[in-house]
Amino acid sequence: MSVVRWRPFEDMLSLREAMDRLFEESFVRPWRLARVGESVELPVNVWEDKDAVHVVARVPGLEPDDLDISVTGDVLTIRGRFTSDAEREESKDWCWYANELWYGPFERTINLPAMVKSDKADATFKNGVLHLTIPKAEEAKPKTIKVKVAK
Repeated sequence: MSVVRWRPFEDMLSLREAMDRLFEESFVRPWRLARVGESVELPVNVWEDKDAVHVVARVPGLEPDDLDISVTGDVLTIRGRFTSDAEREESKDWCWYANELWYGPFERTINLPAMVKSDKADATFKNGVLHLTIPKAEEAKPKTIKVKVAK
């Protein structure tokens, strides 16, 4: 038998972390709560530099033709659908042991941080990762104002 020192503050922190995780998984990012046929929100990274807005999304198991990407004004929408193994299988002579991968339609609508030139957008796809680079409109790019000495 081993003796473990009681550390109530560390135990409380663990309980708090568990509650935070439960709250986040239930309300903020309810991945496991998606039911068949419901849309799941696709996680993305979005950032901008002085010339463009960049978006990265992981969509493993899909092909580029499986994605529908559109930009309207300053709103980007990425749509697609993950199929389940059950939808792919012809034979019904099997049973599930684990069914944790979500499937069904997904959609992500992102308000872009700047006006963009959607007709100049570049989308690349490699190993299940979508990279979008959307150039900023000229009026959205930072301007430098030269200060003159007053006479």
